[in-house]
Amino acid sequence: MRSWSFVTAPVTTSVSTSVEGGSNELSAAQLIERHRATLDRALEVIRSREYWSPHPEHPKAYGEESGAAGSLSAGQGQAAFDALRGSRFEIDGQPGQSGPEGGWAATEVSPYGLEMGIEYPRPDLDVLLPAMREAMPAWREAGPEVRAAVCLEILARISARTHEFAHAVMHTSGQAFMMAFQAGGPHAQDRGMEAVAYAYEEQVRTPGSAEWSKPQGKRDPLNLSKHFTPVGRGISLLIGCNTFPTWNGYPGFFASLATGNPVLVKPHPRAVLPLALTVRVAREVLAEAGFESNLVALAAERDGEGIAKELAVRPEIRIIDYTGSTAFGDWLESNAHQARVFTEKAGVNTVIIDSTDDYKGMLGNLAFSLSLYSGQMCTTPQNLLIPRGGITTDAGEKSYDEVAADLATAVGKLLGDDARANALLGAIVNQQVRERVESAASLGEVALPSRSVEHPDFPGATVRTPVIVKLESAEPEAESVCFSEFFGPVSFAVAVDSAADAVAVLRRTVREKGAMTVGAYTTSPEVERLIEDACLDECAQLSLNLTGGVYVNQTAAFSDFHGSGGNPAANSALCDGAFVSDRFRTVQVRRPA
Repeated sequence: MRSWSFVTAPVTTSVSTSVEGGSNELSAAQLIERHRATLDRALEVIRSREYWSPHPEHPKAYGEESGAAGSLSAGQGQAAFDALRGSRFEIDGQPGQSGPEGGWAATEVSPYGLEMGIEYPRPDLDVLLPAMREAMPAWREAGPEVRAAVCLEILARISARTHEFAHAVMHTSGQAFMMAFQAGGPHAQDRGMEAVAYAYEEQVRTPGSAEWSKPQGKRDPLNLSKHFTPVGRGISLLIGCNTFPTWNGYPGFFASLATGNPVLVKPHPRAVLPLALTVRVAREVLAEAGFESNLVALAAERDGEGIAKELAVRPEIRIIDYTGSTAFGDWLESNAHQARVFTEKAGVNTVIIDSTDDYKGMLGNLAFSLSLYSGQMCTTPQNLLIPRGGITTDAGEKSYDEVAADLATAVGKLLGDDARANALLGAIVNQQVRERVESAASLGEVALPSRSVEHPDFPGATVRTPVIVKLESAEPEAESVCFSEFFGPVSFAVAVDSAADAVAVLRRTVREKGAMTVGAYTTSPEVERLIEDACLDECAQLSLNLTGGVYVNQTAAFSDFHGSGGNPAANSALCDGAFVSDRFRTVQVRRPA
């Protein structure tokens, strides 16, 4: 079976993988000494944008039998995950877990059919939120460096348990194990560390103190001592998503915590475990470092309860991070006026196919991009815009029909072996995606039908290959299809008049519906300029002529920006200075020198 990896460059550095028990105490000096070099390196690479990752992405790096450097091995991670199933997930010391509004909730169903049966605390918010607010002063006084070191210790301990987290992500999101291991483990941890680096850099941009002297001519100068303190906005609400609970959750989680804010984690009801484990680790580290563990808390909910709406408008909530549907993201932006809202919503990702000097490489790259995690990624291409007159390639002229047919063949070949297909596709995350796949054939001529794949280890899993549908952009009924999101393994080969027409469609799509990613294939400098200008004008991230082992639906922390914050798909980017700077304010105190 062909192996695959989100990042192909070798890992050269690793963070501490300490998994000490809760009885140990950590001084600020110890934490800074342990993690300062890692923080400094992270600060370097967000400026240079070079490749770097401190978190190994190969499972063997964590040990095959007893674990390496204090980390859980594959067997230990599996055992730790299995031990959680069918039990109550206790959050020691979290207030409000009993009483009329507290209780327990069990809502997870593995897309692979595995029985979860885990109960999580459903807190009394009127008890929990004041306790979180009370934890802020000491955390504020600790300062940016200590906060960053505590956050990096949390990430180090999560990294040590990557095998356990991988199973948790796999059985809540439906990702195949290797993707759950990498995207839910080291790549999510990279994004969290990136947020810590940006948070630290923004907070120390202003010095902690300054001596100010204004000359007064013959009179004595005016002298003041000024002190500047980064102050968090207040409680930060993380509303988790089903498909990438850690990868999408860690940037906001660590950006808020590192800037002095308590974080209340409200997971998606079908993907609680990965974030619940995160909360447990964070509370353990905070307590050992001498801070209130209530700086981080979990708010699970029962089926259909919808506490996110209630929480989002409470006056205690001052920051919200959300990944999910456009409808709820728009609601948050329109109603949570007391909070700074960061959203990643939906978009319609587009690829323009104008010409290529590597036809086989282009087809293989697109086939992988359409197949990975059954297209259940916010970065998966949906609309493939192809001139109806055909394209020029190194393999000769190819008609629109030939391009659509050859792409279908490439996907079919990639997923022809069921073992390989299961490793790439994972499982369909919910019934809505399954229905979308099944109804896509009615939208146009099918270039590639979807097929079901049996999973040898999990017979209850729903595994479906992608469907590709041909559309004619000149037909009125194609309009509503092209400008609607079809989340999941559904894509459209859309015939357009020309490259210029494709760029016009791209502009409108990004402006009206948003896009997390744009891809393009062209050998023409003029067409490339048109596409690049469109993406700059509409603020969309562009990948040109990818034919190798990097795909349009991948982004690397410390180097790539995920989303731009400049089109309707998302109002923020992971990660830049703007993502962290509005989570705190600088308060000055001045007095005579």
